Amino acid sequence: MSLTLQEISRIGELAKLQMTTNERESMLTQLNSFFELVEQIKSVDTTGVVPLSHPYAAVAEVSLRLRPDVVSEANAREANQRSAPEVKQGLFLVPKVIES
Repeated sequence: MSLTLQEISRIGELAKLQMTTNERESMLTQLNSFFELVEQIKSVDTTGVVPLSHPYAAVAEVSLRLRPDVVSEANAREANQRSAPEVKQGLFLVPKVIES
């Protein structure tokens, strides 16, 4: 996969970034280098390689220190929502902030 300067400009517009021509060209080079690296990684044959649950598991046994999944606090939803301007069915209602 390879990007063009037009695509970099479009990405910049979507991200609301103001980039100079030099910055766009630099970004193009960096992103295309990244995509080349991803393609190299994807081309490696991993047939028969067992996925690791943790990077350290390749050299030693890993036991995860997990705490018991138990309720440790009382349900305080109503108390927490008293100061909210608007609540419906236990959910905070907020104004729409996403522009179309």
